[in-house]
Amino acid sequence: MDTVERVRLTPVRTCLGCRQRAPRTSLLRFAARDGRVVADAATRLPGRGAWVHPHLGCIETALHRRAFGRALREPGIDTSLVPTTAEDLARCGSQD
Repeated sequence: MDTVERVRLTPVRTCLGCRQRAPRTSLLRFAARDGRVVADAATRLPGRGAWVHPHLGCIETALHRRAFGRALREPGIDTSLVPTTAEDLARCGSQD
């Protein structure tokens, strides 16, 4: 009998900033909670997610284009908790 190899496909998401497709594991997820955009490092929060590369350039571009509100389908959502400095980004990515 032949052994069937299982190929594990990695989920692919699109970065809000650069619009490049990338494996889910290389992106940072944000979700809407109580009218605000919050980081979801554990990828466990319910609802729609917005995916961004963990680079300030991608985050700044997404903020400038107001892409979080469209991706989360909540126009006018508060993005003040989105990391805008390298220190905030490092702290955000390390939460589990």
